[in-house]
Amino acid sequence: MSIRIGVAQFAATTDKQANLATAIELIERAAADGLELVVLPENSMYSNPDPTADISGAVESLDGPFATGVREAAKRLGIAVVAGMTERLQDDRRASNTVIAADAGGELVGVYRKVHLYDAFGYRESDRIKPADFVPLTFKLGGLTFGVMTCYDLRFPEIARLLVDAGANAIIVPAAWVVGPSKEDHWTTLARARAIENTSYLVVSGQTGPSCTGQSMIIDPMGVIAASAGEAPGIASATVTADRVDQVRAKNPSLANRRFTVSAG
Repeated sequence: MSIRIGVAQFAATTDKQANLATAIELIERAAADGLELVVLPENSMYSNPDPTADISGAVESLDGPFATGVREAAKRLGIAVVAGMTERLQDDRRASNTVIAADAGGELVGVYRKVHLYDAFGYRESDRIKPADFVPLTFKLGGLTFGVMTCYDLRFPEIARLLVDAGANAIIVPAAWVVGPSKEDHWTTLARARAIENTSYLVVSGQTGPSCTGQSMIIDPMGVIAASAGEAPGIASATVTADRVDQVRAKNPSLANRRFTVSAG
């Protein structure tokens, strides 16, 4: 069994209506190309590169305009969608960096709230975002089990391994990978490493410039880049199969040979 998936990239701004319109346009393009799943970047709903900006007026609930618009597009076009948003929390002044997953019927199949916050490279995401406790989001599609994490999570191999232990053989990573010296190389290297060490697909979708690197990719379980979107807004796609995962895991049984386990702290 095979499935055609895509990674769609663009540069979100503080204009939420424009961001939603762009997201829907990319979902429409993906569906027109016959894709069954499209992954949009982290913070697709709203993005402000100023770490000191007040975002309290921009947050939305899971039944707000952005999540509703994405789900309606998924249902209308018959395509599964994963996308990042900034979610309002009832118990904290900060928001949640949240990823939603909708199936081809527009149903919300799950959410993932970011665990590792980007307090690095001179940035402090935790000033505005609350770190979540780890609750794995996995869903099945096309014979594969997809697990979800977000951007900076990519630097922590434990979370990818926890998703694999939860059954994932393909890992989705919506991101807004900020530009900077060596950052694009880190993005590619880390994504390929997570694919190789977990013998799993990596499906990474990043925002584009000027603030972020773009370079959305689909990486196969052997670490081969099967599709790349480059720097400009657009979509890259590839066909993925559970058989490919099985073949790689038979050749490289590193998961079966491991001597240590990982647990959520």
